[in-house]
Amino acid sequence: MTAAATLRITEIFHSLQGESRTVGLPTVFVRLTGCPLRCQYCDTAYAFEGGEIMAVDAIKSQIDSYDCEYVTVTGGEPLGQPNCLKLMTLLCEAGYKVSLETGGSMPIENVDKRVSVVMDLKTPGSLECDKNRYENISFLKSSDQLKFVICDEKDYQWSKAKIDQFDLTSKVDEILFSPSCDQLEAVHLAEWILRDRLKIRMQLQLHKLIWGAEAGR
Repeated sequence: MTAAATLRITEIFHSLQGESRTVGLPTVFVRLTGCPLRCQYCDTAYAFEGGEIMAVDAIKSQIDSYDCEYVTVTGGEPLGQPNCLKLMTLLCEAGYKVSLETGGSMPIENVDKRVSVVMDLKTPGSLECDKNRYENISFLKSSDQLKFVICDEKDYQWSKAKIDQFDLTSKVDEILFSPSCDQLEAVHLAEWILRDRLKIRMQLQLHKLIWGAEAGR
């Protein structure tokens, strides 16, 4: 008999989506344990280790209990666990609207095409810029989303340059700029975007506005 597929899970919870295209919508979050990155602004360092081993079928059963249309698979870095791919496909087959939050350092080509990938390009201010896997850009679908967390004006200028370098506005429908919490005032980022006529979406972390700066997704 084949052993059941398992994943190491930090938490499964029901909340409002705090970021991305579906911001504000009730969503079940599945936070996988482990991450190869150590971004200096990370707000989920508690997911770097520990967690509970759960069978993929048991994870789906817990998701089913919330009677919710949207599921976000996040971390840590969910793609660090290969069975994450099986979980997302299972959820897509069950009719869920699935999104994946990935830091951009792991390959995305084998992610189920029904999943909306929300992929970071790490800015220099993250201190993990050298871990970006730029090969992933060629595997992005128009329905996917690219996110830049901006720590300062240097990060902003770097992000603008990457949009031009890789012609990112032709790759995905949504490019997201977020000010790093407690490092960049949102008004400054807003003014730069308007000044430069960027065709991107600025976003704030809704969950932190509601539940406070220490809130994870």
